Amino acid sequence: MYPVIKRLGDIVMSLAGIIFFSPVFLILILAIKIDSRGPVFFKQKRAGINKSYFNMLKFRTMRIDTPKDTPTHLLENPGQYITRAGRFLRKSSLDELPQMFNILISHMSVIGPRPALWNQDDLIEERDKYGANNIRPGLTGWAQVNGRDELPIEIKAKLDGEYVKNMSFLFDCKCFFMTIFKVIKSDGVVEGTGNGNQDEENINSGRE
Repeated sequence: MYPVIKRLGDIVMSLAGIIFFSPVFLILILAIKIDSRGPVFFKQKRAGINKSYFNMLKFRTMRIDTPKDTPTHLLENPGQYITRAGRFLRKSSLDELPQMFNILISHMSVIGPRPALWNQDDLIEERDKYGANNIRPGLTGWAQVNGRDELPIEIKAKLDGEYVKNMSFLFDCKCFFMTIFKVIKSDGVVEGTGNGNQDEENINSGRE
């Protein structure tokens, strides 16, 4: 029963979020366009529920001349490709806001394991051990509030499994409010420092 309630909550929260943050969307769109050439948004192929693929949306945070199809951590001096607006977007996590549209159309949930890159076979395989590929991925999740970019894949998958095992309204609320706290503190954010974790950053068609 809870998955149905969770989906209804996702629809309500994503709609409310899109309406509430619409002025912020406009400001960020202007900032990105003024700061650098290129599109405002970019699409990134990710693994969704039951390992089906979907295009996840983000605000563009890197220059359009960034080498194509290369994970950020494999770039030489990746920081040079991040735009000024992009640094702010990454640090504040505002680059993730467009994913509210992914939530609305049922590709994602508000809370759940972060969607793996389509070619991140090691994380996808590890999550299979815990059933974490069998639910909708989330805008944020239990692994994100317990380390985010800093976690090795084995620990991240285990935490995703803990979320699957304990998924409930109260646990989702805990993840949600812990996320707000983490975002305010910018805990666990690694901006192209070569930490070896490509879950959140990958170059796709000249962008992230």
